[in-house]
Amino acid sequence: MYIYPENLKAKPMLWLWLLRDIAIIGVAALISVVSLVQGVGMAPLEVTVLYAFLSIQVDGASILDFLRRAACFLIFQQQRYEWRLDP
Repeated sequence: MYIYPENLKAKPMLWLWLLRDIAIIGVAALISVVSLVQGVGMAPLEVTVLYAFLSIQVDGASILDFLRRAACFLIFQQQRYEWRLDP
């Protein structure tokens, strides 16, 4: 008996992150550690940890997805409203 998630249509995940996010976090962590050793500072490491926190997937959605949709709705896409007197 084989059990496949969502009929093989679900995005591949590892723990609470998508595999794409795991790769991004891994590369960013490596760059952050190298920059920390070179004396650049803690900023790259803080950005990496923030991205790791915002990209946690719960029930197919993350905080980062919500922030992207909110930014598109509030800032980047034009909102159009039509007011009419006719019902």
